Amino acid sequence: MRQADASAEQAIVEAWHRNAAPWTRAVRQGVIESRRRVTDAAIVDAVLARRPGHVIDLGCGEGWLMRALAERGVGVLGVDAVPELVASAAGIAGCRAITCDYAAVAAGALEARADVVVCNFSLIGGDSVDALLRAIPTLLHPRGALLIQTLHPWSACGEAPYRDGWREGSWAGCGDGFAAPAPWYFRTMGGWMASFAQARLQLAELAEPLHPDTGRPTSVLFTLLPEPAPMG
Repeated sequence: MRQADASAEQAIVEAWHRNAAPWTRAVRQGVIESRRRVTDAAIVDAVLARRPGHVIDLGCGEGWLMRALAERGVGVLGVDAVPELVASAAGIAGCRAITCDYAAVAAGALEARADVVVCNFSLIGGDSVDALLRAIPTLLHPRGALLIQTLHPWSACGEAPYRDGWREGSWAGCGDGFAAPAPWYFRTMGGWMASFAQARLQLAELAEPLHPDTGRPTSVLFTLLPEPAPMG
């Protein structure tokens, strides 16, 4: 990993440590309008459409998705690098939450498999995300799927050039009480596709949940399947 990338990846973790409490409050009070109106339901519906018995939620945060799935009878293993967030996600019936960073997951630390692995707005790094994606097939049962919901590249690009690279983060729309935000690695649609190909993940479906007022995509939701093993 290049030094600049390593510094940015470390800054992500440090920022989430500092902002765990206001983030938990924002999620539980429904402060973030796009989540409340569009993206929360989009990811829950996408997961349930796969009819999973067990899910791994990578970057589970304070555990809202774990709760939503548990209420519908789905067992979930929640994984996050921030102990403060994992503590907020603990104690959900039928679920388990553990502290583990993406490097450890990529190295095989989980020793768990699921019908669905979900990453809901939790893939904001650069090299760490690419390494994690390469490890996803080891976390899936046969016929399992990876679901990724993230910022839509065309909507999130703003006025900056449309190319992959590190950008400054923002807590706009998340309410009060936040310290400095984490940087994030912007990926074009082509950048995502290249990362999936390198990880030997096939795109099975692409959805673009739309905001009900603007009609513009609020997010992009990828459904991915591991490539079949080579014959012979």
